[in-house]
Amino acid sequence: MQALNRFGELAWFKLPTQVEWMLDRTRRNWILLPGRLRNEAQGLEDPAFSDVVHSINTQDQEFCLKALSDLDLIVRHLQQIPIPEI
Repeated sequence: MQALNRFGELAWFKLPTQVEWMLDRTRRNWILLPGRLRNEAQGLEDPAFSDVVHSINTQDQEFCLKALSDLDLIVRHLQQIPIPEI
């Protein structure tokens, strides 16, 4: 947190979303994804993860549309956060 604070004040925010989202910080690059993907694949490391993603994409369009709408809302919110000059 101290290292990140050098770039400015960190703000956490919560948005009204349609699906549950999770932030996986176990890797070097953080991953934001719907919690359902991780839960149904039983983790990001599971070799079946891409199969689960494909299955949800083809069999649950309502979920995909909700997640896409959420992601758009999240990106728009992030775009509104001012970037401090270094």
